[in-house]
Amino acid sequence: MEKTFKSVVTEFILLGLSSSREQQLFLFFIFSVSYGAAMLGNILIILLVITDSHLHSPMYFLLSNLSFFDMCQATFATPKMIADFLNEHKTITFQGCMSQIFFLHVFGGSEMVLLVAMAYDRYIAICKPLHYMSIMSRRVCTVLVGVSWIIGILHSASHLVFTVNLPFCGPNKVDNFFCDLPLVIKLACLDTYVLEILVLTNSGLLSLICFLLLLISYTIILATVHHQASGGMSKALSTLSAHVTVVVLFFGPLIFIYIWPFESFPIDKFISVCFTVFTPLLNPMIYTLRNKDVKEAMRKLRNRHVGSKQIF
Repeated sequence: MEKTFKSVVTEFILLGLSSSREQQLFLFFIFSVSYGAAMLGNILIILLVITDSHLHSPMYFLLSNLSFFDMCQATFATPKMIADFLNEHKTITFQGCMSQIFFLHVFGGSEMVLLVAMAYDRYIAICKPLHYMSIMSRRVCTVLVGVSWIIGILHSASHLVFTVNLPFCGPNKVDNFFCDLPLVIKLACLDTYVLEILVLTNSGLLSLICFLLLLISYTIILATVHHQASGGMSKALSTLSAHVTVVVLFFGPLIFIYIWPFESFPIDKFISVCFTVFTPLLNPMIYTLRNKDVKEAMRKLRNRHVGSKQIF
């Protein structure tokens, strides 16, 4: 009986997005371009915030940290997925699998809290504009980012502490392109019902709390804007639209996942792709296309680059 409760699995097989060789080559090209664009877009935002003095404000400080989280979210699994499109045997070591689970929940949990911090920033800016700079000081912004990291790490560690010690003694095929926690837990050779409830409670509770805080924040903001003059309302709504779009893109897939957390559907892989590839790609596009300050900073950076070329 002792052997049945001892983990003998040293690697997992990732079934990926497709078994067709032609489709895999096509997906290799699509995701290589998407990943490259996501990384470049988020690096550009971080670079703009660092180099342009007009973007040295709390909102853009938080935005640059969001871009960093997006880069991390896109990197924990996407490069391996791209490489696996060219490999016949798509395997990942046990340690690699646990690392993917850990980093997924660190960056995902941290980004949730950071989005709440960004909503709080907009609440102060719109509802208490005269006290904005005194409330949203650099120290407060640093603390908010630090808290998002701490919550993300604690959230992820609470998952990993029991997952890493589960006995895996048989099936080792994960029906996705990365080690998704619910799918990995189901491979353990014991009754995982209690563990599934713990995972659902842990992740679902954090997601629900963050989503409710965001909902409350934006409701108060919109109510405040509604009583302002039409010009102020238009400007505030323009600023909020990018934030709300990012929140919808982030929490949309999560809501679907936690409605049926331990049931597999064909659309699950598409949702995983949205969460790990398309959201990090779309976020910088949303902020650059809808934000005049960022577009102006991009223009200055381009002119500076063109000017330096002409000198030489």
